Amino acid sequence: MKQYRDHYFKRAKKENYPARSVYKLQELNKRFNILQKGQKILDLGAAPGSWTLFAAKKVGDKGHVLGVDIQSTETEFPANVTYLQADVFEDSPELLGAMEPHLPFDLIISDMAPKTTGVKFTDQARSLELCERARDLLPRRLKQGGNFVVKIFEGPDVKEYRESLNTIFSKVKIFKPKSSRAESKEIFVVGLGFQGGEG
Repeated sequence: MKQYRDHYFKRAKKENYPARSVYKLQELNKRFNILQKGQKILDLGAAPGSWTLFAAKKVGDKGHVLGVDIQSTETEFPANVTYLQADVFEDSPELLGAMEPHLPFDLIISDMAPKTTGVKFTDQARSLELCERARDLLPRRLKQGGNFVVKIFEGPDVKEYRESLNTIFSKVKIFKPKSSRAESKEIFVVGLGFQGGEG
């Protein structure tokens, strides 16, 4: 188990990514082909920046990634990235100003997780709340036909959450990356082909 963790940890260091989570996004992209040249992407809960860096590489010079997190990061980003330390759920002038040139986004990705307590049901409930808030941003932020990726902790509420996305996306898939730790309860819900409307 430790060896398994070390493999992704070491690989991330070697490839200059701040965290092993980058490989989850790589797997998601390989499976669903969500990252394209020239896209505008909003990355929720972006710190320390691995997803933002990988997405920036994929969208290229003509694309742009806006990474937002309540935490700061030491990561250095390329020119096609804006990193903002802010609460993505609060429409501050700074956040709205950073979003304005890129709206609506082609893709919104979220690797957000709550501060865990170790109490399974509490953690699941907090994870669900973050996912619901991310979903509620979509009508104002995601373009028609756009895609959405969100991390959620497995639990009884996942089914209902997925159903809420079924009403606003052409397809909704559940995916567990191989690079997630085996003991981890995280899975990813992928909404493809945004049709607009409320969740």
